[in-house]
Amino acid sequence: MSGSCPPTPHPNPPVLAARLGRAAAVPRLIALDQHNQLLTAHVKLAAHALGRSERTVWRWLAEARNTGRHTPLPRTRFTITPEIRRLLALWGGNASAVHRELRQRAAADPRLKVPSLATLHRALRRDLTRGERAGLAHGEAARRAHDVFGERPPTERNAAWEGDHKCVPVQVQLEDELVQPWVTWFIDCATRVITGVAVTPHAPSTDAVLAALRTALDRTGTFGPAGGLPGLVRVDRGKDYLSAAVNSALGALVVPVVDLPPYTPHLKGSIEALNRAVEEMLFVSLPRYTRQPKLTGKRTADPDAPALTFEAFVKLLLDWVKWWNTEHKPKRLAGRTPMEAWRADPTPVYDVPAEQLAFFGLQDDGRTRTISTHGVQWRNRHYIAAWMVGLVGTRVILRYLPHHETSIEVFDLHGAHLGPAFLAGAATPEQVRQVRGARTAKARRLRADAKAAAKLRRERFEAVTTAAPPQRLQALTELEAETELSSAATMDLSRLANPGYIPHRPPFDDWARPLPPKTAPNHPDVLQEDA
Repeated sequence: MSGSCPPTPHPNPPVLAARLGRAAAVPRLIALDQHNQLLTAHVKLAAHALGRSERTVWRWLAEARNTGRHTPLPRTRFTITPEIRRLLALWGGNASAVHRELRQRAAADPRLKVPSLATLHRALRRDLTRGERAGLAHGEAARRAHDVFGERPPTERNAAWEGDHKCVPVQVQLEDELVQPWVTWFIDCATRVITGVAVTPHAPSTDAVLAALRTALDRTGTFGPAGGLPGLVRVDRGKDYLSAAVNSALGALVVPVVDLPPYTPHLKGSIEALNRAVEEMLFVSLPRYTRQPKLTGKRTADPDAPALTFEAFVKLLLDWVKWWNTEHKPKRLAGRTPMEAWRADPTPVYDVPAEQLAFFGLQDDGRTRTISTHGVQWRNRHYIAAWMVGLVGTRVILRYLPHHETSIEVFDLHGAHLGPAFLAGAATPEQVRQVRGARTAKARRLRADAKAAAKLRRERFEAVTTAAPPQRLQALTELEAETELSSAATMDLSRLANPGYIPHRPPFDDWARPLPPKTAPNHPDVLQEDA
């Protein structure tokens, strides 16, 4: 809690033992007394064991006979009320601010009694848990740090996977700009082996999840022999993980997706631990790490450090994943690497057939198309392939990977795969770079115009030292206001004008036309006219 709350005092062990001993000894002595078996020796034994005098124990028995209470009478003391809790939430857990608020209320209403600040601190320590005090001061994340979480029982390999996106706190060079990549990956909860990884230079979407899942399911790929079909996949409520494409792709393989509640990282602790480990073991050592300690003025120690290229970053990350799977030995695995733990598990592994894995996660729009002399048309673009020769007029079905429009997969109406098709007339890398540069220039121009307009709309006020209405700065004169309004009205009328709305008609034959301009005296046409 804020307000310099003193530490919680620990009770004196003998006093605590006496309290607990009285609660146990008095009921036993009362029971002996009710059966006429109570002796002085019993009282002496209890007094000696509790470190009290015989007189004190006899007094306890008398109070128990008269009141039926076996413990000391609780003292009347100040307690935390719902109103105090609301004030604590208002002042961010600051006990001193709450105490000042209570004193101000007592000054207006003398009937209110205000405890001392020390009494308020004692009541806060006694009536509120550490988690409640932390939550009132710093929010839900601080309160959750004081919670106790259980641990799932150990399972076999591929029983459950966990997946997540992670924004990498490192700036890397992608062509002519700095970006922060995203990592999408899956981990086996039993053996801690990373089964699939996909990296994107921007916020990931469905295609990144499908790419990571494809590598995780394929045991012959980079991360093999780990992989295969999991029993289930646990994810949080990410729109990409729970999209229709991912659910249909995993549902076709009879793999359920467990939708965890939002803001519950403890329910997928394996992938969250992996996110923390990669940052502490790899990202913190890379140049342009965005979370490094700041110097005076919030500057980094080396703000001009050369950034890694996107390709170099991906290579470093994949090398780290290989090290994690084959060399790193987590404490949970008892001296084994994740890959060793995965190999040692005798649980059967179910593989996805290669012909199914080749088309994993592909989507279609439910329409049929016909192969023409220009190929197959999709989204106003034409796709061609060498195998289409001789098949003009054939009706086909298209399937595609989301956001990958350079190629598609073509099937006949019976589901047989005909082959891939590629975008016809695709632009060269230089043309793509020029188009991207033109778009960037337009975006910068629009951003500059928007900032200039915002400055015109912004109103600045004079700083005040008393509770008075502030005065506007940069005041306009009446002449300046009229000039700006007139120019705005003229601009609006000029925008509405459309000179080409009514076209000009040709002149009639009986209209008088202007004479042609006179020619110079030495022109040959003039000499002929004079002749």
